[in-house]
Amino acid sequence: MLARILSATTWGIEAKVVEVEVDVGAGLPAFQIVGLPDAAVQESRERVRSAIKNSGFSFPAQRVTVNLAPAFLKKTGSDFDLPIALGILLATGQIKLASSFSLSDLFLVGELSLSGEIKPVNGILPIAHFLSLQRKDSLLLLSLHNATEGALVEGVKVFGFRHLGEISDFLTGKVTRSPFVVERERFFSFSSLSEDLSEVKGQKRAKRALEIAASGGHHLLFIGPPGSGKTMLARRIPSLLPLLSLDEAIEVTKIHSVAGLLSLDQPLVTERPFRAPHHTISDAALIGGGQWPRPGEISLAHHGVLFLDEVLEFRRNVLETLREPLEMGKITVSRAQAIITYPARFILVLACNPCPCGYLGDAQRVCTCSPRQVAQYRSKLSGPLLDRIDLQVEVPRLEVSEVSAERKEESSLEVRKRVERARTIQRERFAGDRIMLNGDMKTAHLKKFCLLTREAKKVLESSVEKLALSMRAYHHILKVARTIADLEEEDNIQVHHVAEAIQYRSLDRRWE
Repeated sequence: MLARILSATTWGIEAKVVEVEVDVGAGLPAFQIVGLPDAAVQESRERVRSAIKNSGFSFPAQRVTVNLAPAFLKKTGSDFDLPIALGILLATGQIKLASSFSLSDLFLVGELSLSGEIKPVNGILPIAHFLSLQRKDSLLLLSLHNATEGALVEGVKVFGFRHLGEISDFLTGKVTRSPFVVERERFFSFSSLSEDLSEVKGQKRAKRALEIAASGGHHLLFIGPPGSGKTMLARRIPSLLPLLSLDEAIEVTKIHSVAGLLSLDQPLVTERPFRAPHHTISDAALIGGGQWPRPGEISLAHHGVLFLDEVLEFRRNVLETLREPLEMGKITVSRAQAIITYPARFILVLACNPCPCGYLGDAQRVCTCSPRQVAQYRSKLSGPLLDRIDLQVEVPRLEVSEVSAERKEESSLEVRKRVERARTIQRERFAGDRIMLNGDMKTAHLKKFCLLTREAKKVLESSVEKLALSMRAYHHILKVARTIADLEEEDNIQVHHVAEAIQYRSLDRRWE
């Protein structure tokens, strides 16, 4: 007897349909799986065999052949345990589908324990999202632990089960169930800000740069002596960013689902990601990779912030991998067996000391580094990468009187209100386009939306020539000036907008 069951697997953050064909026929007892399965799929033979027996059914003493189609697509993980088990039960006639169900509408995904318990797997949200777009009104049967994640998407009916026997009772019509329903709105709420901008004393210029970066999605570099507040400032940028929209939350959650980072209590990521990897990270862990490419830190930071503290301690080859993602907003990881593209649109925040000892230019401490040591230290951050950083800000040491001052500093909530207004202007400006923030503008957008007054144009052109800036730096200055103008709700870019934007490129002439 032959049975065909539909399942699905993830490919990057997208999903692909997999047809599970099960043939039970005459011959010596054997259990074989074909269709380019990996070791985890091959091991499902033992899990399925025990799960069927321990669920009150009998495993056939015949030749069982399972084909996972399409055969050219590599099958990984334990997602196919459940459809394989159901296919065997259907092929042997141990269960018969109720007339209200059609195999063409059923999709099963799940891992089986030896007892027949259905265990959760990664990547359910991408699968549910794919079905909602391509196979509307399909029935997705999976572990009860994955049901909330799958039900976040409208257009697909999700049913969660604890045990293989429960699915059998449901499909044979012995019991009826209603699709799983989730109130997505309950996951969206502003949490109390544990790290507020008001806790940072002084550093007005750095705080201004944070506001501009959050408003326009600009990349940012803090450079200063140890203890000046660089890390403290960087860790407060998430508190300035608006809450994720539903579409953004689903896109971010798909990446975290594939990476296996979702919790059962919070199946939807509703807060902007903030990723801060250690400087010993490898290039594959940063941008994504592996034999079967998985998302890296830049993709896990999608729609959020990637913070590289002590950036000059990172290996140069690791930092250089950031150049293309910063421009493209995505990363394509190519391996012999797969080519997968992950989104990677994030705000990059870097922090570093000016020299190995950290006190170059400090008014109170003497630098002990030689010019050669300083040059070698700074060489890890190449010119082409520095060229892509919109805002370069020096964070000086604070005086004791500033730290101990009792004056009230501006809170994150106050700044976030201005950020939200500026982002609203940008959403209206780019309505119908693929971009949402000034930091993502291409050349055509700059010509259309970055209109300068005659005086502002003269200031910009003379400054670019004087500082010997590249055309990329010229464009980045325009983007920052556009954001500064948006914060002031100005239609045209004025002289003071350009002047402030140029100030944030000061390291271009000093980073030697």
